Amino acid sequence: MEKPDDLARTMTLLWRRTLGTPQGARGPKQRVSVDEVIQAGIAVADADGLPAFSMRKVADRLGLKLMSIYTYVPGRPELIGLMVDEVTGEIPHPPHHGDWRSRLTAVARHQWDEYHRHPWLLQVESSRPWIGPNGCDRYEWQLAAVDGAGLTDIQMDQVVTMVLAFTAGAARMSVLARHTTEESGISDVQWWDANAPILEKVMPPGAYPLAGRVGTAAGEEYNAVSDPDRSFRFGLERLLDGVEVLLR
Repeated sequence: MEKPDDLARTMTLLWRRTLGTPQGARGPKQRVSVDEVIQAGIAVADADGLPAFSMRKVADRLGLKLMSIYTYVPGRPELIGLMVDEVTGEIPHPPHHGDWRSRLTAVARHQWDEYHRHPWLLQVESSRPWIGPNGCDRYEWQLAAVDGAGLTDIQMDQVVTMVLAFTAGAARMSVLARHTTEESGISDVQWWDANAPILEKVMPPGAYPLAGRVGTAAGEEYNAVSDPDRSFRFGLERLLDGVEVLLR
């Protein structure tokens, strides 16, 4: 259960560059900074993912005792919130150019690239995100992509939310495909070559006419089981087609 004191403390930490880093009233001088704790957390999450993420690993990376980490941040969920806001601001948002469609494409691509730099972002519980400075800057930039396009304020929020949700889903498939290849040590082509002899026995010609025809065409085109980046681009274009219909 979240405690009001922890919420206030975390919000102050999120805005530490504006408000100043809060200092403890008692105890020895802290050996590292809050920024260093956050960067260590990001490094651990990048290496292990969130399911294996722990405060002990962060402490070990910094050469600290476990309990000393809690003098910097209230706990694991709060540290993750600080990490999310930190990576949100690591790459500057490019100035918007062109029409609303090209600007929304840039918003989606920016998010897509971020998920691939830090796949653990796809594992973060985001139904009630922390409101930090980098997150606020990003939301302002995302809304600016459709400002003046003819949408109501609510529609602006809904369109941005829709594009980001689609991007997260597409990125999740892409990250999982990359992870599968890395973990298995074989490519999609090698995987298919290993399975094809058995599949030819259990799936005689004509058993699955549509799946066989489309699957063969897709396999020859992608030279892989799938093409996540191409699927992302195709899906985004169709999504923006729908926004264009709404604007009409």
